Amino acid sequence: MKKYTKTHEWIDTDSGLVGITNHAQEELGDIVYVDLPEVGKEVKKGEVLLSIESVKAASDIYAPVSGKIVEVNSELDASPELVNEDAEGKGWLVKIEISNSDELNELLTEEEYKNFLESEGA
Repeated sequence: MKKYTKTHEWIDTDSGLVGITNHAQEELGDIVYVDLPEVGKEVKKGEVLLSIESVKAASDIYAPVSGKIVEVNSELDASPELVNEDAEGKGWLVKIEISNSDELNELLTEEEYKNFLESEGA
């Protein structure tokens, strides 16, 4: 199951895969570079996880939960456009080993995220 943040990240609660939402990639435009973090890095919920550069701007991406980065999507080094093509699939960014599963309860369900977007006028 996927859970979402109000800063437009998603996490697959089963696998720990993290990425940005379709809404976020549409707002960013054509992505030209993803600055992936090091495997083994410890992150805290809400901290900057990495940055993404598009033709429009550079944007920080935040950790939806605390944990350790156990894998990065190295395909993005050669093909950052995967994020545009399949933001919630093949364009995943990192895999996090979740250290505090209670934090997942603070995230939005898909329906809650859609309602949040509507309330923001997105």
